[in-house]
Amino acid sequence: MHDRRKSGEERIAAFLSERLRPALYPQRLPMDVSAWHIPGEPVPVGIALRADYAPFTAGEPWGSPWSTTWFRVGASVPARWAGRRVEALIDLGGDSGHPGDCQAEALVHDAQGIPLHGLHAHTGAVPVTASARGGEAVHFLVEAAANPFIDAATGSGVRYGDPVTAGDAPLYRFRRADLAVRDDDVWHLLHDMETLDGLMRALPAELPRRHEIRITLEHAVEAFDPQAVAPTAAAARRVLAPALAERADPSAHRFAGVGYAPLDSGGLRPLRETIRGCARTFSTLVTLAEEYPELVVGASSAQHYAWMRDQQPHVFERLRKAVADGNWVPVGGTWVEPDVELAGGEALVRQFVLGRRFFRDELGADSEGAWLPGARGASAAFPQIAALAGARWLLATRPPADHSAATPRHTFRWEGIDGTTLFTHLAPDNAALTGAEPADVVTDFADKAPAAAFSLQPLGRDAEGPGRDTLERARRLADLDVSPRVAMRHPAQFFREAREEYPHAPVRRGGLDLAPDRGTYTSQARTKRGNRRSEVLLHEVELWSATAAVRHGVPYPYDELDALWRRVLLQQSRRILSGASIAWVHEDAEHEHRDLHRRLTRLVRRAVGEPDGAGVRNAAPYSRREVVTLRAGTGQASDTAQLLPDGSLAVLADAPALGAGSTGLPLDGTARVTAHTTVDGQQVLDNGLLRVRVDAAGLVRSAVDLATGRDALAPGGAGNLLQLLRGDQALDLVEAGQVELRACGPLLATVRVRRGTGRSTFVQDLTLTAGSHALTVDTEVDWRERDTVLKLSWPLDVHAELSHADVQFGHVAHPMHEDPDATSQEFAAHRWIHVGEHRWGVALATDSTYGHDVTRHTRDGGGTTTVVRHTLLCATNGPDPYADRGLHRFRHTLRPGATLGDAITEGYAVNLPLRPGPAAGPQTPLVHVDHPDVVVETVKLADDRSGDVVVRLYETRGGRTRATLCADFAVEAVHETDLLEEHPTPRPHRHGRVPLTLRPFQIRTLRLVRAGQRQEGSSGA
Repeated sequence: MHDRRKSGEERIAAFLSERLRPALYPQRLPMDVSAWHIPGEPVPVGIALRADYAPFTAGEPWGSPWSTTWFRVGASVPARWAGRRVEALIDLGGDSGHPGDCQAEALVHDAQGIPLHGLHAHTGAVPVTASARGGEAVHFLVEAAANPFIDAATGSGVRYGDPVTAGDAPLYRFRRADLAVRDDDVWHLLHDMETLDGLMRALPAELPRRHEIRITLEHAVEAFDPQAVAPTAAAARRVLAPALAERADPSAHRFAGVGYAPLDSGGLRPLRETIRGCARTFSTLVTLAEEYPELVVGASSAQHYAWMRDQQPHVFERLRKAVADGNWVPVGGTWVEPDVELAGGEALVRQFVLGRRFFRDELGADSEGAWLPGARGASAAFPQIAALAGARWLLATRPPADHSAATPRHTFRWEGIDGTTLFTHLAPDNAALTGAEPADVVTDFADKAPAAAFSLQPLGRDAEGPGRDTLERARRLADLDVSPRVAMRHPAQFFREAREEYPHAPVRRGGLDLAPDRGTYTSQARTKRGNRRSEVLLHEVELWSATAAVRHGVPYPYDELDALWRRVLLQQSRRILSGASIAWVHEDAEHEHRDLHRRLTRLVRRAVGEPDGAGVRNAAPYSRREVVTLRAGTGQASDTAQLLPDGSLAVLADAPALGAGSTGLPLDGTARVTAHTTVDGQQVLDNGLLRVRVDAAGLVRSAVDLATGRDALAPGGAGNLLQLLRGDQALDLVEAGQVELRACGPLLATVRVRRGTGRSTFVQDLTLTAGSHALTVDTEVDWRERDTVLKLSWPLDVHAELSHADVQFGHVAHPMHEDPDATSQEFAAHRWIHVGEHRWGVALATDSTYGHDVTRHTRDGGGTTTVVRHTLLCATNGPDPYADRGLHRFRHTLRPGATLGDAITEGYAVNLPLRPGPAAGPQTPLVHVDHPDVVVETVKLADDRSGDVVVRLYETRGGRTRATLCADFAVEAVHETDLLEEHPTPRPHRHGRVPLTLRPFQIRTLRLVRAGQRQEGSSGA
């Protein structure tokens, strides 16, 4: 019996591949082909239409890496083909067996240059006509992109990721361009058989249904005669009809199918190819929707639509029509699919604000859900942010079954740090409904309750989306015995039905861990630093521009800010910010961030003036009195300033939260900082609050909180320890080439440490300033390692049960581990990490790094050592084999004796340093809050250009708090809004004071209408 089954199934497979598929196009006609090769950047179709083309034949090579070849193809439909479906079969020479989204691809235009259809690895057929007249001329202009294949997992092809190393040898050979008749009877028979064959092979061998399907398929094989295709194909279909008519059980699992093509911004191709990829994929899918009216396509990322509007208006108009017809759904409501773990809180807000507005204004559509099918994880702050932006549900991708944090549920209510819940469904990866895919999805589905027997299934392949074959199988699986039932659904419809059928879905709390991070918290450190700096500068521009507009009537830079936000948000795409893109993408990102920083700095100076050092601006939400360093040439030497070795000046400054202050203050009651060298070569820094001892190797051996007399460093431990990790081996950099005392007070003392590996060099400045509770460590690295991770380690004398890490609009707690293997598990922290015990703790703040691990162990003789390690660099093999090579700068601080509140303050101080500016005199901030647990995150003018002041604030500590927001300008009315500054609710106020009650980590957005305000003018873009 087993041999009979096996031979029968082999016979069916051979028939499909050797007999039936070759019969699909019984008549073909070679098309005339000519070509125009472009080695550099792509050109618009208008130029290609006027170019000179050379004759080209099948079999010729084409396409050096990342080049473009335009092909003219043409033929006339023979008269004998009248009434038949005619397609153009164009094979560029790509390999459909390769995974990934980088292949030879093309956009097919008509003779006038109107884009029609894409060519992809699995899609080489371009519809010409469903019913030919005979004699009509067919002319296409094919824009072919020679995108190389790159496999980041194995490192194959990574040299193509940089134009410098990609070479210029042709990658592909053009196989064919044929005009062909598609036999519709064979087409339908092929999909009848493939659907049943896939279902059969997914069933257990002992199940009678598998045997029945096999016998039916064998009878269909016997009924088909390749010498008489037309009549016997129809006969074979009649044989299969009863098997296809067997209805599914009423309790069968239900798939809500939605067409989806994961078009990443960046990743394994440069952004220019993302733009062209959008045009190709969107053109193909809107054509499919015209042919298959049941198709519903879900596509995210407003940026992709904006590119089509600006660069491919014909594609964009087809998209608008598909949206209006209900075949196309703009999903997610974000500007791009961002890295929701690493993007800052206000940046995530703007992702939703700009994304949802674009969908509404340009496409007449709104999104009520969040769409993150490619995310590796999401912070616990996300549910509140998404809900305040109008999201009612979230779609993400199921983690691999072997992932350590795989969730036991695929449908649940995800509760964020503030208590907001978001109905969440974890969908399987994209599927083409081939073979055993549908059955495997059901087998792996975690929600076994009868009410939860449904799932949303994204349909498609890689960057192509679903093909005609997928849609044909979906039609046959709509109601078929022993198969899940497949029906196309609008995602919002699926989630409405899911909430109704599963009203008591279980609650899951905390962040979502959906895939191993694989270095994504650290890789491409310059991209991450550039993003953090861009977020900080945008915060400053909005704050100081709003202040200047209200105080002095300076025009608010609406247009510049809108454009700059969009550019920053694009670089937060999950494949860019995570460091998972090719070298080309990250080189562009670094260039983009440098340009953004220049433009944003100019806007800051426009609002506050030139940085002459006579005053300072404090963009942080806490008042500060601290030492500021003025670069050489600014400020004036005085008895209150300290001249530093590089010619810069250290001065004491004081400024209120979100306001302006003065420099050059006398120490008065603030103790001087002192520094001296001991007889055994150690450097001791002391400012009356903190005493730090640095040994002759540049390692911190002691950091004593003088208020309690307690040392933060564990006995015998060495802080500021740089560690190199290569596989299972770890190398501690315990030797220094030079340790010198660079500055000795009274305002600032610095120890400089130089060390190296023979390839890489490290220069660190350990600085203590007057009045500071924290040691600052500035690290400059010239990185030349490969397959190596760089960590900065601090062994702390703290018995911590939990570590706390800063996330967007709050913080989360992680349990401690004593298992040495747990050091491989990293978490993301934005601005700070805190470990503590009752009444005492240590805070570590960072200006640009995210990845960290925290472990602890019990010392011999008692006591606990908690080790906190920042991950600074991660040299990986792919997709960029030279990732992170070159110069990097990091700033970290160590604050012993810190509470959680101190950690929050320290994080803001490190990321928002006091900005030198002109003298401003005593000046109260535009707004302030009277409770330290509530901070103002954003101050700006309303996006509708009404001149209203928008203030976004949140509770930081995780407790219910009453606070008062105070405005230093006349307020006529106060409204609370959503994140889009809409749906206003009046709030009581008196003389500019707004009483508020906030639950733990709650975000609130207030819109303050200025008394007698006039509409602010906008500056030009």
